[in-house]
Amino acid sequence: MRDPYDVLGVTRSATSADIKKAFRKLAKTWHPDQRPDDPKAKERFAEISSAYELLSDENKRGQFDRGEIDAEGKPRFRGFEGASARPGAGPRSAHFEFDAGGSPFGGARRGFGGGAGGEDIFEDILGAFGGRRPRAGFGGEPPRGEDVTAEIVVPFREWARGAKRRVRLPTGKELEVSVPAGIEDGKSIRLKGQGQASGLGGAPGDALVRVRVAPDPQFRAEGRDVRVEVPVALYEAVLGAKVRVPTLDGVVELKVPAGSDGGRTLRLRGKGIGADGSAGDLLVELRIALPPGGDPKLEELAKRLRDEAPYDPRG
Repeated sequence: MRDPYDVLGVTRSATSADIKKAFRKLAKTWHPDQRPDDPKAKERFAEISSAYELLSDENKRGQFDRGEIDAEGKPRFRGFEGASARPGAGPRSAHFEFDAGGSPFGGARRGFGGGAGGEDIFEDILGAFGGRRPRAGFGGEPPRGEDVTAEIVVPFREWARGAKRRVRLPTGKELEVSVPAGIEDGKSIRLKGQGQASGLGGAPGDALVRVRVAPDPQFRAEGRDVRVEVPVALYEAVLGAKVRVPTLDGVVELKVPAGSDGGRTLRLRGKGIGADGSAGDLLVELRIALPPGGDPKLEELAKRLRDEAPYDPRG
């Protein structure tokens, strides 16, 4: 057989990806089903296949490059080191002790493209021509289709509770995606078998849907908890009151204890991120709001408090 590099049309410095790409192109061109009237197609296809089988196996490729084996994978004659001659036999009848697999380089012959980490690209090609399995000596499963990616933006309140959103994939398919409550922003959801079809006999790839969380004007996440600021009047903070508080599930009433400072945080259990009884809490941060434009009575009261009972909150 010719030099496998020449057969595939690649240089000796070609990467594994270069070799695979060259084989795919040539194999599809010279497959006998593509050239039913060309008597040389089978021979050419077999030559291409053999070249790829050798070069796709890193061990065999290294042995070929070092001159240890020829283009057909057979050992080159290098004297009688390692040979075991039968008694009375001459050099021509020297018997080399190979392993049971028929290879002098360790182990039974692998399937096509069977180098370390190699995929069965041979069946990949054959799958495009009726899905017939290759002849003996070429095993393995055909490669799966390519994965595809897409992105969805989920409103904060839906994200915090979990939701279903529709997404259109690059394949044109539109699907409904279940978004888990509180999934990490930027993390992807894998949809098995929803990617590109193999087209060559393998299983379809997967769809990876990246989740982006849209910010909310009121809420912000703190782990599994959610923080919200609620304005309260000065008299409500001083005397105590019931105030309306927005939550992820709607508005509720919250009792503000008398003498509450601005910045005090009250906790509503189970009103945070999550569902099915596993939600975090809602952290309600009180913010004292003074009347817009000022209030003469409030100013008079403040002056009296200052003069009669000076109080320095800084100690």
